Amino acid sequence: MQQALLDHLKIITEEEQRILDGMAEVDKGLYTSGQDFIVDSAKMLQEGKLIAVRTHTRFVHFPSHRHNFIEVLYVCEGAVTNIIGDKKVVIRKGELLFLNQFTRHEILPARKDDIVINFMVLPEFFDVAYTMAGNNNVLADFLVNVLRQDQERGEYLHFRVAEVLQIQNLLENMIYSLVTGKGDQNRINQTTMGLIFLYLLDSVQYVEMRVPNQYENMIAMTTLDYIEQRYRNASLTELCEHLHLPMHVLSKMIKKNTGFNFKELLQRKRLNKAVELMCETDLPVSDVIAAVGYENGSYFHRVFRERYHMTPKAFREANRKNDKIRLK
Repeated sequence: MQQALLDHLKIITEEEQRILDGMAEVDKGLYTSGQDFIVDSAKMLQEGKLIAVRTHTRFVHFPSHRHNFIEVLYVCEGAVTNIIGDKKVVIRKGELLFLNQFTRHEILPARKDDIVINFMVLPEFFDVAYTMAGNNNVLADFLVNVLRQDQERGEYLHFRVAEVLQIQNLLENMIYSLVTGKGDQNRINQTTMGLIFLYLLDSVQYVEMRVPNQYENMIAMTTLDYIEQRYRNASLTELCEHLHLPMHVLSKMIKKNTGFNFKELLQRKRLNKAVELMCETDLPVSDVIAAVGYENGSYFHRVFRERYHMTPKAFREANRKNDKIRLK
């Protein structure tokens, strides 16, 4: 990070100065109007804004609280320790922590050189990121659904991406834009977050999750990433060999953590990709069928009709006429 920007972020805020002068606790009135400590987007974001950024308040224990928006923590220097449920989650320089809506957590006191950025994000901000990832990206769908949930189950995504230079550069650009007010436009920042999200999708090997079982959800993400990359000829047998798991064990994990079995996930990916090709290219339907991995054209037509209640040809004509793609 550029030294000038880092120096700006290190400046002691008025709130931090009051803490250093002897105020022992966080002034909850700055964050909420209610009795329960729920950090309120109405207090943290200007009207009409989908995202805001502030430096995390240092020198004080931030007590157990929730927030009615998605919170993203990014560590510019040093580290910060969150307590989520009964787990201590340490976020270090260059790492990202995504907290879904209403996740309850507390933050241990940060030191002077622990510089942490809080992105406060309304759920609809991720619409652009989701669109950029592609409507047929099953891994993106899984991650966005995690973030959009509004349950108090301590769900988070911890990305250890300090070495991913593209993500670091994009985050610095976004922080500079939001902190200085230069280029402070929702659309620009949404697009930047969309690019960050695309790089994060390629960095699932660096993510730790709690949604709610770490190991099982890593298996689910690996499965979704495998389908995303190899949908043309993916097979449950190959995936079992890759993960060194018995088929019945893996099948149970996939169903439990995604709500679908392997065949349903693969079919969803293939059909969504087929819809994209039919509506955005002039490929014959027979070529589309082969391109997405189906060998049996009759079977493709049957499952397509079951899902969309019309033939592929009728679907293509209807959606081209309306100049839009409908995905389910």
